[in-house]
Amino acid sequence: MGRPRKTLTKEQIKDVEKLAAVLNQTQLADYLGIPDRTFRVIIGRDSAVSAAYKRGRAKAIGSIAQSLLQKAKNGNVSAMVFYLKTQAGWRETEAVVDDSPAQKVQIEVVDARTR
Repeated sequence: MGRPRKTLTKEQIKDVEKLAAVLNQTQLADYLGIPDRTFRVIIGRDSAVSAAYKRGRAKAIGSIAQSLLQKAKNGNVSAMVFYLKTQAGWRETEAVVDDSPAQKVQIEVVDARTR
């Protein structure tokens, strides 16, 4: 006989949704007192737990994204640059400019016939 299936209570599922914003799956498993592999199995088979985890992460990402967007709209250049790099495909390129005076190179041409 195998072990009985581990399931989460409704309260634990609510905790998963709340904590998904700040904890990864391994940390959530630790919080719940179960092995991380077991937690991943539960997420794979229990649509309520999976949905709670995804919803918790999505809510947090949405909240932070809104804050970032507001900062960008208010003139925060760092927020603007970050947003454009991650959402609009912008990237930085570095141009190398040599402002030093050109060095003269002397080339000595030797006629092989005079040797």
